[in-house]
Amino acid sequence: MSSAPIRTSAPRDDDARGPGATTSHPSRPDAHGDVADPPPPAPSGTDRVRRATARWARDASPVLGPVAKTLKYVSLVAACLVAIVPLVTVFMASFKTQAEFRETGPLDPPTSWTNLDNFVTAFTRGGMLQGFVNTTIILVVALTGTIIIGTMAAYAVDRFTFRGQRLVVGAFLLATLVPGVTTQVATFQIVSGLGLFNTRWAAIVLFMGTDIISIYIFLQFMKSIPKSLDEAAMLDGANRMTIYARIIFPLLKPAIATVVIIKGIAIYNEFYLPWLYMPKRDLGVISTSLFRFKGPFGAQWEVISAGTVLVIVPTLVAFLLLQRYIYNGLTSGATK
Repeated sequence: MSSAPIRTSAPRDDDARGPGATTSHPSRPDAHGDVADPPPPAPSGTDRVRRATARWARDASPVLGPVAKTLKYVSLVAACLVAIVPLVTVFMASFKTQAEFRETGPLDPPTSWTNLDNFVTAFTRGGMLQGFVNTTIILVVALTGTIIIGTMAAYAVDRFTFRGQRLVVGAFLLATLVPGVTTQVATFQIVSGLGLFNTRWAAIVLFMGTDIISIYIFLQFMKSIPKSLDEAAMLDGANRMTIYARIIFPLLKPAIATVVIIKGIAIYNEFYLPWLYMPKRDLGVISTSLFRFKGPFGAQWEVISAGTVLVIVPTLVAFLLLQRYIYNGLTSGATK
């Protein structure tokens, strides 16, 4: 008895896809024998919105262009007025008498531009000359210490590998996030315990020891100096101190110029630290000297304005002459 042969056949594609699948038909040749391209997919909702937005911006550009340009210049003019109007007000008030200051408006010009009595009063009664001397001493010593400490710290962190290196960098970052005012009680006790209260060294030590930003500027610039210079110098027999003094430090001149300007202006304008740690009259700086003209029964604003002009002029001239060093120093270490 012969059995019927068993027919085996591969399942059709439709059966393999399942009942819910759709059948895709291949492209068929046209009359010329070429295979026709499949129709493009329908644009999605996002594409339609993007195209409509681009079309609207293209159609509205003749109107939005002049409007945007006008708003740009208006904002620049407004920013300039915000910066210049207070300076002009203080400058004109410094030439006014006490009665003229009370009776005229802030933007009214003085009667006499040759009235220098307020400047003489600021120098003689306010001790501005002694304030300039004390400020210069504190400024020079604090900047020198800041540059030496900052460059050495940046050199050690960037060139040496030691345990807790990341912890030290993180501690620097954490120190920048803590407001200095919150630690003034402990700082005052330490300064008093060291016998630095009512001396210039109180402000000098605080200015040198609380400048983490300068260390970060030096550290960022240090990363752009190749380590091959250190290795070549070590092959010639130079030690680490020689490499720092003769190779690294001279290459840090742009960063040093930036720190000198930024830190110098901050020390020059500082009021809180000298007022708290150096209350003696002979130790007054220019900021605390101006504060002497304000009392419980009023203030001599015309004399304060004259002293303010004397304080502003050096910083303004220094910034205008050295501003390119600030921008170059801040950006020169950003890229390698």
